[in-house]
Amino acid sequence: MTESTYDVVLLIEQPLSGQDARQVRGLHEDFEEHVRYHVLLPVEDAAARVESAMGSLAASEVLASPALVMDEADLENVQHELLENARRDLSACLGRLSELGADAVGEIVSIDPIDALAAKVAQVDGREAIILTRPHVVSEFFHMDWTSRARRKIGVPVLHLLERETFDEQAGGGEGVTGM
Repeated sequence: MTESTYDVVLLIEQPLSGQDARQVRGLHEDFEEHVRYHVLLPVEDAAARVESAMGSLAASEVLASPALVMDEADLENVQHELLENARRDLSACLGRLSELGADAVGEIVSIDPIDALAAKVAQVDGREAIILTRPHVVSEFFHMDWTSRARRKIGVPVLHLLERETFDEQAGGGEGVTGM
């Protein structure tokens, strides 16, 4: 008889710390089913990063400073650096989970993170999703954060954890597991 697999899709905003990995793994330690984590790490878009930086400059009082000019090669170099950093970060995350005995695979995603999460949940028949982010007070207030968007889009329980905070630290404002 084949052992069934409980697939968990884990969307992370930044690399997992050791504490983050222990908490995620701890959620499934007593499962009888084999648990496989599918880690998704979004990579920044270089053009968006440059545009954001330019917007910050334009909005500041340094309008008299010389214009910053980036050619296509510069933009490609920034994008290559972002991809390399994301690959390194993903590898470190998978390593942290593996050190704890977890079966973990992962990928870098360049599309909308919630679209990537929904697609991966559908692809692997995911049983739950975990979203690990920094606190985002404004987007959470308006329900535009990743967790709120995921709850509207996917049909599995979604747990939102705050990066680098223990369960006890999150208890005051933790969202817990919810259905649809």
